[in-house]
Amino acid sequence: MRVLATWCVRHRLVVVLLWVVLLVGMTALSAIIGTDYKSSFNLPNTESTNAYNLLKTAAPSASGDSEKIVFEVPAGQTVTEPQTESQVNGMLAQVAALPSVVKIVSPYTPAGAAQISKNQRVAYANVSFAHATFDYSQQQAESFVNTATSIASPTLHVAVSGQIAESSNKPSFGGTLPGVLAAGVVLLLVFGSIFAMALPLVSALASLGTAIGLMGLMSHIINMPSFSTQLVILIGLGVGVDYALFIVTRYRQALIAGNDIETAIVTAVDTSGRAVLFAGIIVCIALLGMFALGVSFLYGLAIAAALGVALTMIAALTLLPALLSFIGPRVLSRRQKKDLAKNGPKIVGSGTKGFWPRWADLMRRRPVVPAVIALTLVIILTIPFFGLRLGHGDQGNDPTSTTTRQAYDMLAQGFGPGFNGPLQLVAITNTPAQLAAVTRAVDVVARQPGVAQVSPTYEIQTKYGSTISITTVFPTSSPESVQTTNLILQLRESTLPNALHGTGAVVLVGGITAIFVDFAHILSLKLPLFVGIVVLLSFLLLAVVFRSIVIPLTAAVMNLLSIGAAFGILIAVYQHGWLGELFGVNRPGPIETFIPVMMFAILFGLSMDYEVFLVARIHEEWLRTGDNTLAVRNGLATTGKTISAAALIMILVFGSFILGGQLIIQEFGLGLAAGIIVDAIVIRMAIVPSVMQLLGKSNWWFPRWLDRLLPHLSVDPADHEAMVKETATTSG
Repeated sequence: MRVLATWCVRHRLVVVLLWVVLLVGMTALSAIIGTDYKSSFNLPNTESTNAYNLLKTAAPSASGDSEKIVFEVPAGQTVTEPQTESQVNGMLAQVAALPSVVKIVSPYTPAGAAQISKNQRVAYANVSFAHATFDYSQQQAESFVNTATSIASPTLHVAVSGQIAESSNKPSFGGTLPGVLAAGVVLLLVFGSIFAMALPLVSALASLGTAIGLMGLMSHIINMPSFSTQLVILIGLGVGVDYALFIVTRYRQALIAGNDIETAIVTAVDTSGRAVLFAGIIVCIALLGMFALGVSFLYGLAIAAALGVALTMIAALTLLPALLSFIGPRVLSRRQKKDLAKNGPKIVGSGTKGFWPRWADLMRRRPVVPAVIALTLVIILTIPFFGLRLGHGDQGNDPTSTTTRQAYDMLAQGFGPGFNGPLQLVAITNTPAQLAAVTRAVDVVARQPGVAQVSPTYEIQTKYGSTISITTVFPTSSPESVQTTNLILQLRESTLPNALHGTGAVVLVGGITAIFVDFAHILSLKLPLFVGIVVLLSFLLLAVVFRSIVIPLTAAVMNLLSIGAAFGILIAVYQHGWLGELFGVNRPGPIETFIPVMMFAILFGLSMDYEVFLVARIHEEWLRTGDNTLAVRNGLATTGKTISAAALIMILVFGSFILGGQLIIQEFGLGLAAGIIVDAIVIRMAIVPSVMQLLGKSNWWFPRWLDRLLPHLSVDPADHEAMVKETATTSG
């Protein structure tokens, strides 16, 4: 780390130019080549996937995605008027000419007669594609939506519903600017210097710009959802500013201790920089641990998020030292400069003045009471977590400006909410008796409570002599409703098996709504494995770094507590609707299926960040003094202000994304902000110091045989003792 920092300082112009070239180059290449964001969704051994695979193999023309082009006329008019019919038919002819469109059922044909609402103000056309939803890029989706809505006018409202249309919605970056501004205000208040405020923002934004450009190029190789850029900005902005904040803070402390510019930078990178490196590695491990789930949809998200974190970490360790060498002592506030000139060098954090030294002294004298109060609060916040319901938020949660939300509202008004999430009954029969049994089963489904309508069954003869039967079922409830989930489970577990008993026929329940129900089930089953892998890898890494068994064990337990509280807050707001008006929640519903997995990975990594920064400083004091009580006190007194400021920046950055955009990003924003509040303020500043005070020297127990077995890595500088002596002499 010292070699890296020294090289970056002495070749600062080269480092800055390399980052500029990298940023401009990645951005330009991404703009020239374009992006190809799309999702990859594969859920092996699920009924919905089996239904899709059956259609894909035996009836390819019926296996692709189905979208709805919805149109509405004002009150006093009808969609059956000749002018409207002519406009719609002309548009449908253009849509039919698009690549991959294999079939269109117009409401103006006998087959589509039921696609006109009773009041004749709303109608829709069914558009069938050759491939599954997730095989289409954002550009293809935009082309389809633009063609469909080309006839829109003040007297004809046109919108598109479906998953392909969903991917055409432009990602919203509404929370980015407020997040940057909020981070800048906090940095200015903490540092009291414009230069010190600007450096973390420049480092974070440069690395994020590079990451987004690189992601755009990688989207041609790896399937990434369209909201990946929003997620990376959300995570990377908070993490990047925090990483730079810790290094700048340590650099300022080294300057105040009397070091020259190069020595101060090298010291900062060799101390806080090591913590940044290990913290970033832990975040990336947690994110890439999602590969263990075996769900392809999460792979692109994991790579994108890990890439964003890795680049912000690298920028903090290379670009930031180069920039610091240009700025020099101007990162100090005016008050610090005057104090340094008047009183000379001093070691920061060793005094008793200020809130955090006094808080550290309180924790030293009475460690039990704050810990009990904090732990009680965390447990209360965690309670809603045990009522978690996973699901897929339907398009009724999209911003009102999107085509999918407008189509959802029109369909719900004209036909009922269940028309936004139809189910698909797929069966293959080999004999007339089996075909008759399937027909009887469909009649039973049509009379099932919770079913609004069943479309006529259409049959496809395969080249093998069998028959594929396809029936569309419209629930009475919306796709995200628990009633729809229960209907799917009831059809699979009782209604269809009972109706087909003894016939040898099987009817599979598929469709996009069923796919997301299966997605939730799979992630629920695999979540414990994922949690175990991430916790184990993080435990091993911390054990190697701090040569301790107790510290990584304590960290794992504390991280799980903070994540549980974050989930509890998220569920209370978005699932139960508590304080929903405050957060703009007008339709409480299930938590997006993959959010718990992503949130766990991100929050576990970020929680480890604060653990590493706090314990690294305590460990440094432990090596210097050999006194655990004094080490905990000085470590907390020294890092308390920095960690709380870093946490406040993350809270404001994450919280700013609640202001608008997709529901997924809003849920991420609240969940991550809540997790940081609980972890950095409640757990890391109260519970962890209390536990470490009570455990005493046991914190640093490490079996000798294990010490010999594991490699030696450290967040403390290699020449720690020499550095301590040098600092003590300089400040003497």
